[in-house]
Amino acid sequence: MRYEGTIYRPPSEADSYILQATIGCSWNKCVYCDMYREKEFRVRTLGETLDDLRTAANLSEHRIEKMFVADGDALILGPDHWQAILETANEQLPRLKQVSCYAMAKNILAKSDAELATLREQGLNLLYIGPESGDDPTLKRIAKGSTHADHVEAARKAKAAGMRISVIALLGIGGVERSQVHAERTAELVTEMDPEYFAALTTSVVPNTPLVKLRDKGFWELPTVPRMLEELRTIVDLARPTDALFRTNHASNHLALGGRLPRDREAIISAIDGALSGRIRLRPERLRGL
Repeated sequence: MRYEGTIYRPPSEADSYILQATIGCSWNKCVYCDMYREKEFRVRTLGETLDDLRTAANLSEHRIEKMFVADGDALILGPDHWQAILETANEQLPRLKQVSCYAMAKNILAKSDAELATLREQGLNLLYIGPESGDDPTLKRIAKGSTHADHVEAARKAKAAGMRISVIALLGIGGVERSQVHAERTAELVTEMDPEYFAALTTSVVPNTPLVKLRDKGFWELPTVPRMLEELRTIVDLARPTDALFRTNHASNHLALGGRLPRDREAIISAIDGALSGRIRLRPERLRGL
């Protein structure tokens, strides 16, 4: 496979074939993120992308069941580009059950209802959306590029098209100042987006990102680990999705949890309380990462 730079995918896509259809992230302004800063965004030529897809199909003996389309926001691809990818995938991969990608709210909103429905019919059935916070002042400070309301509308459009959505929140990103309101508004956002999957990650201050400058100038401070666990407790306690598979299994997290919300809410909260009291050990720092 011809991959450019470091490739990122959600933990749940560990057994998926990754097709790099775009290079980098078209937005690439979020202050906490360094995943695509070394890349200049561009769309790979369709010929290269389809060649890689056919090669992967042959190497796997056409047994691939899941495909994740990278890089940072592949949904920005135009309908014709997506159609060619999905048609080729369906031709080459008879066992294919899931096609997914990262998606920014603004890129979902830029597509018409008909375009999204067509993509779903052609096989794109799961979008990973990372609002990180439901708190508008926090979203503005971290240069997310979309508001709480934008993410709610994006989720509505995706679900109306028949797509499943996975929502990603970022513990600590509100800083010390907005820690509680960040947690409360994020719980509200999860409720309103009503995802099938919900994951929480933990903020890491990565060198050479704008977040370092915000911190060093005194405009933002990372909450303590116990405070971020309290944020997680608040989010789990207040969020009301219809039925969401919940995970904190990303390597950035201090505490790995799983279950369904609302069914397992009390058990998850009990585990968080156990970690806060010291009864449950946290992941050692040396085992944490991005």
